[in-house]
Amino acid sequence: MRRIDYDTEQYQDYARGRALDERQLQVWISAFEAVLPERRPLTGLDVGSGTGRFTPALARAFGPATGVEPSVRMREVAQAQPPHPDVRYLAGSAEDLPVPSGSADYALMFLSWHHVQDKPRAARELARVLKPTGRLLLRANFSDHHPRPWWLEHFPRGLEADASLFQPLHEVIEMFTSTGWRVAGFGTVTEPSTGTCADMLERLRLRTLSFFAQLSPDELETGFRRLEQAVAADPDAPAPVFSEALLTLERDPLRG
Repeated sequence: MRRIDYDTEQYQDYARGRALDERQLQVWISAFEAVLPERRPLTGLDVGSGTGRFTPALARAFGPATGVEPSVRMREVAQAQPPHPDVRYLAGSAEDLPVPSGSADYALMFLSWHHVQDKPRAARELARVLKPTGRLLLRANFSDHHPRPWWLEHFPRGLEADASLFQPLHEVIEMFTSTGWRVAGFGTVTEPSTGTCADMLERLRLRTLSFFAQLSPDELETGFRRLEQAVAADPDAPAPVFSEALLTLERDPLRG
């Protein structure tokens, strides 16, 4: 995949293009709550926190949350939000987390795993910062368990280009289990609709998905033209929803 430099691309529009409303946020928080310990507070890491769309919600639900994000510009957008007393944002990455060993109860990676360059190193680093009972919530797309958004088929090479961004599920699991993790759970979450198809088109025009960086200008032009024609036929139709994968991992106590 073509790497995206969020300090020069997307940071200005990312928060608007990828925003979740309170109903959508609550669906995800409930899904996370179902796989986390019941005790409170929990200390959390939001790894690849971007513009902070999840970090404050994690703090409200579970306890102190640290957003870790390599992009200066994305952190600046996150820090410009109304402050939360239990939220902080730090420079770092999944391969180099700026927190002490054994300091977190859980880590969330929400659609950031495919950006990680050295995945085995990240798996070891995530294990380092979690407590022995800690869990990793990996909301990732997998090439063989991947939702096919309704708009994707309108772009030339859409399905192919999108799938190329992601690993198959078994490959991710094998990599984690080889570094001392085990699977605690796997399921799907259906996020409520983002509004109408016309609403979704306006957000897609901001091009804040990694997918768009993989297409040529001609492919983008063709895809948006086709998509606009399709949406124009019924702009007020609700945007279709789909199930999204959530893989929960924990340290294998038999492997240290």
